[in-house]
Amino acid sequence: MSARDTQTQAQPMRAGDVTVEWLQSLRYQVQSPYRPPTIAGVAVLDLKVHLDGRGDVIELWSRPWVERHELVAPQHIYQSATDYGVTKCWHLHDIHTDQFTVTRGKLQVTLVDIRPDSPTFGHVNPIFLGAQQPRLIKIPPMVMHGWKALTPPEVIVVNLQSHVYDAADEWKFPWDCVLHEVWEPRNG
Repeated sequence: MSARDTQTQAQPMRAGDVTVEWLQSLRYQVQSPYRPPTIAGVAVLDLKVHLDGRGDVIELWSRPWVERHELVAPQHIYQSATDYGVTKCWHLHDIHTDQFTVTRGKLQVTLVDIRPDSPTFGHVNPIFLGAQQPRLIKIPPMVMHGWKALTPPEVIVVNLQSHVYDAADEWKFPWDCVLHEVWEPRNG
């Protein structure tokens, strides 16, 4: 029996079936944040900044991006402020796709592929988002995720969700139950 077979025995098929114990039993492969994401279905789009002497404009969403960049049309959009140093994780959804961008500050988003049938099962992708280099990230269902605010006083995140918010599709786990070592900054 392979290591992958061992990891996937009695694996959950829905977010509500995931347990901390199961998450702790997995073997994770943390990828470099300096390379494109490896998790299947994740997309990162560099956003265009229009800069002139009066200021700047950043396009956050455009309908043609759905086909061109494999994004989903948002049905629910909200803004969230996270205070400096706060880690918000882990989150998981059965149904909706999250699409985040940062409009103020710098954020580390960490994605974890816990879909046993995925070719990238066990991959961990740390990704940095910030107003200095604006990007939009797409997070498919059943990809566990969280974020940490890296700049004071707070980081502003805009989430363009595929579905209207439903608390029944929001699963949370303690931030330090797995992968607590992935969060920046690290001294070195």
